[in-house]
Amino acid sequence: MAKSKTVFVCSECGYESGKWLGKCPACNSWNSFYEQKVVETKNNGFSQSNGKVVNPQSLNSYEAKETIRTHTGFNELDRVLGGGLVKGSLVLLGGEPGIGKSTLILQICDKIKDDGKVLYVSGEESAEQIKLRADRLGINNEDILFLGETNIELVNQAILNVNPKLVIIDSIQTMFSEEITAAAGSVSQVREITSQVMRVCKSKGITTIIIGHVTKEGNIAGPRVLEHMVDTVLYLEGERYFSYRILRGVKNRFGSTNEIGMFEMQDKGMCEITNPSDILISERDDNPAGSCVIATMEGTRPLLVELQALTSQTVFGYPRRAANGIDYNRLTLLIAVLEKKAGMMLNSQDVYLNVVSGLKVNEPAADLGIMMVTASSFKNVPIPKDMIILGEVGLTGEVRRINLIEKRLKEAEKLGFKSCLIPESNKKDLKDNYKLDIIGIRNVNEAMKKIGLK
Repeated sequence: MAKSKTVFVCSECGYESGKWLGKCPACNSWNSFYEQKVVETKNNGFSQSNGKVVNPQSLNSYEAKETIRTHTGFNELDRVLGGGLVKGSLVLLGGEPGIGKSTLILQICDKIKDDGKVLYVSGEESAEQIKLRADRLGINNEDILFLGETNIELVNQAILNVNPKLVIIDSIQTMFSEEITAAAGSVSQVREITSQVMRVCKSKGITTIIIGHVTKEGNIAGPRVLEHMVDTVLYLEGERYFSYRILRGVKNRFGSTNEIGMFEMQDKGMCEITNPSDILISERDDNPAGSCVIATMEGTRPLLVELQALTSQTVFGYPRRAANGIDYNRLTLLIAVLEKKAGMMLNSQDVYLNVVSGLKVNEPAADLGIMMVTASSFKNVPIPKDMIILGEVGLTGEVRRINLIEKRLKEAEKLGFKSCLIPESNKKDLKDNYKLDIIGIRNVNEAMKKIGLK
């Protein structure tokens, strides 16, 4: 007869222990152990296979079938997914509370209504609440079936009975399994529920979207293995007090993870933004000091983004540095290069830098723009309004080559910019003729002279 026991498993690396530990000895993670029941059987040696023989086959003997996709009705979402929802795939959508996850999912349910039944399982909201949201969004669809249930065994039975084309589980943290004694939302419950849903839906070829909450660090709540089990992981990002939302793919077995989709939260729900660059720089009417435009890449899409900087005399002995939208450590490094290589004394200045519209810029191609906009504020000299600035800056002050320069220049040209400051090494490799006045520079001092900051 099988005997059950309890072990504690690290949610980050899978290390097992007979007792709870505050710190995992394998990966050094804190508070990552959760309780899990295991079953021990009286079986010595290898497991029994009931006489079944498994013969490996050559990989060339298999035929790769074409992936069947369903368009979501949002071109921005299809871009992130790689062309649409893959049949039988398991998609995990995470985001902060109130960011618009349920609104976006309900709109998707309405847009694919002609392709079959949709089962919306909610453990957080009642049918009346979902109906109110549907009425606000103008959704009236008989093919959307609602189930208010948190017992995953009953949910799986309903999936088998209805056999829908799409299943929505909102959210995974509210579901529970009777086989697990832990509370709903615990790491052991989340892991087991996802495993059950995956077995049911993949066996029937049903596409499933699971909504997950995120922790204060921005990661999806639950064990890290949850993201390994699903096919696609999407994050809906954005500042709560801004209307813009960014859908970012961090894992995709059926497409690229470098794409993003941009939406705007309006009264009628999520509206996709087809030309983000025009929106992000639409309010640059005047030309003050401490403002410039850079071209950043999100996947294969170039985005023109406005940077703003403000320098002011520090009140205390230690100058303050504040960054919104870029890495704080990167800002302090670039300020040090300005002081050392350009002779700009910022040790008595507070420096504040902001990426307009709540976006986050992580790539090094923004380095030169960050330095020039900081110098512009310090010197109180405006940067030409029709100029974009591109380039990575090294610790010795040299301006290094960046990738995908042609796409960035074409985007700037399309939006009416007249000049562009780029690395000299990139300028030598340009082949197309641009209407832009392309200025190649080798170091920070040369860039400041071209702009008139030195």
